[in-house]
Amino acid sequence: MALPLNIFKTVTNVLSTSPVGIYTAPVGYTGVVLLAQVANTGSNTETVTFSHQRTIAGIAVTTEIVKDFPIPANDSASFLDGKLVLETNDALLISGSSNTNLKFTGSILETLK
Repeated sequence: MALPLNIFKTVTNVLSTSPVGIYTAPVGYTGVVLLAQVANTGSNTETVTFSHQRTIAGIAVTTEIVKDFPIPANDSASFLDGKLVLETNDALLISGSSNTNLKFTGSILETLK
């Protein structure tokens, strides 16, 4: 059976104070991140760290896209001005200063290699 050429995915997550993997590009596909945003539904400014992770020679290399980025109360922030390409097994990690008030939404296009 043939694999689909393109798959669109929506990823959502309520952030925690520990970094959590929210998406990993599957084998045979490239993940193109079209949208990555976080809404702060709380009444205080909260911070977000959003990172790309790639394993090289068995070592996970994490690169922050934003680190401790402040989002005011009842506001949101987008973390990409363009697209982010994830190769097979690349991952997105995210964490925040609140376990309840920060909510991530992402749109990803998986395209067959």
